[in-house]
Amino acid sequence: MTRVTNPTPASRVPERAGRRQWAALVVLMLPVLLVSVDNTVLSFALPEISTALQPSSAAQLWIVDAYSLVLAGLLVAMGSMGDRFGRRKLLFVGASGFAVVSVLAAFSTSAEQLIAARAVLGFFGAMIMPATLSLLRSTFLDREQRRLAIAVWASGFAAGSALGPIVGGVLLEHFAWGSVFLVAVPVLVPLLVAGPLLLTESRDPEPGPADPFSVLLSLAAMAPVVAAVKLLATDGLVWPVAALAIVGIGSGWLFVRRQLRRPRPLLDVRLFTNPVFAGSVLVNLLAVVALVAFLFFTTQHLQLVVGLRPLQAALTLVPGLVVMILAGLAVVRVVRRLRPRTIVALGLTSAALAYGAVFATGADAPVLVFVVAFAFVGLGVGAAETISNDLIIAAVPPNRAGAASAVSETAYEVGAVLGTAVLGSMLTAIYRGALVVPAGVPAEVGEAARETLGGAVAVSDGLPASLAGPLMHAATHAFDQGLVVTAGVGALVMVAAVVVALATLRRASSSD
Repeated sequence: MTRVTNPTPASRVPERAGRRQWAALVVLMLPVLLVSVDNTVLSFALPEISTALQPSSAAQLWIVDAYSLVLAGLLVAMGSMGDRFGRRKLLFVGASGFAVVSVLAAFSTSAEQLIAARAVLGFFGAMIMPATLSLLRSTFLDREQRRLAIAVWASGFAAGSALGPIVGGVLLEHFAWGSVFLVAVPVLVPLLVAGPLLLTESRDPEPGPADPFSVLLSLAAMAPVVAAVKLLATDGLVWPVAALAIVGIGSGWLFVRRQLRRPRPLLDVRLFTNPVFAGSVLVNLLAVVALVAFLFFTTQHLQLVVGLRPLQAALTLVPGLVVMILAGLAVVRVVRRLRPRTIVALGLTSAALAYGAVFATGADAPVLVFVVAFAFVGLGVGAAETISNDLIIAAVPPNRAGAASAVSETAYEVGAVLGTAVLGSMLTAIYRGALVVPAGVPAEVGEAARETLGGAVAVSDGLPASLAGPLMHAATHAFDQGLVVTAGVGALVMVAAVVVALATLRRASSSD
């Protein structure tokens, strides 16, 4: 049977971790939680941001995705830099920059400023994430202990994404929307204080040459494709959509060719010839698509359609958050009895059922349906993320841990981008097409309402009751039409993910 890890020689017994190593894990979880929270913390802040900054529908999507897009584009490069210059050093630089820019984001006065700040946060976030997972690889040498550490890491990463809206809900109940960014400062200070005492530096003893051109190609491969998806949702099939897609696909092709020709590539694309590695990366990506897309439409529905306050809406996600954490930790024991592909397939089936339930019951379903559905999404994502990350990190030698970690993080962030760029853009497009502005509403008000549901809420406040009521009824009805269709597509995506898991993870082993 083909293994997914490099066997340890029989003469060498991996050193087991002690109290210092487990304390280091606690410290490493701080930036993990923060960066993953930052992926989704805007979910509940979007309505207030829409009111305060009046972004267009495209700008609103960019506010959400600028962070994940830059982070995803730079993760491979930053993972390679950590292998070269030191993973701990890169972690501290990234954490310091992240804290400073978070303060700047909190006081943005326009949508453009906030998008720029989110992009810079993605730059520093890209330094943090590969370092955390690769430091786990060098800290926990025993496979069983490492699997548990990765389960904690993956659970924290996935749970952080679900925790983002809850943190946002609590903060927005008492403070302005900028407070969702200021939370980074008290979280990162303990890392910068305790990290130098607990974390040991690690790097690749024989790093390859620097390759800035590959970094540019990786960014050029991703950014235009995401921009094309967003433009397609807002403007339809116009010529810039095709042009951007061609640039992105062409850059991706050049990036792969360059990596194959270099003796020490920025990203060893040959790793993807291993079906277990490639399948785990794709599972990682699709699981995050399920999580982020569900949060994107559910948080807006609960607040803007149902009428829950941010904190009330956030509390409806708590059961799903708890299930996600427990599932991620529980699979460490379950994987001793069931094959990895079985666990992953069952988890993704759970997420498919959750989307299917929302599609079948419709947007008029009770809030309890969304609560239970998110718990099923949490169950699937928690299990799939733990197993896929363990398989990815175990598939490479220790000196390439940073690069492998970067691949895992990239899959996560690309999934976060696609969750909003594809399914979020689909929801936006359906909303814009389905909204029928009532007669008597001024043209400029109707255009603002057509941009986003949050925009409709904002402009309706300035209308007389005879116009505000019909406008809000039309806007929420259009939004919920998009929600149902998006849920149906999400269910199909999860079914495809189950097929991928069953087909690619057949040779994945539960042990060394």
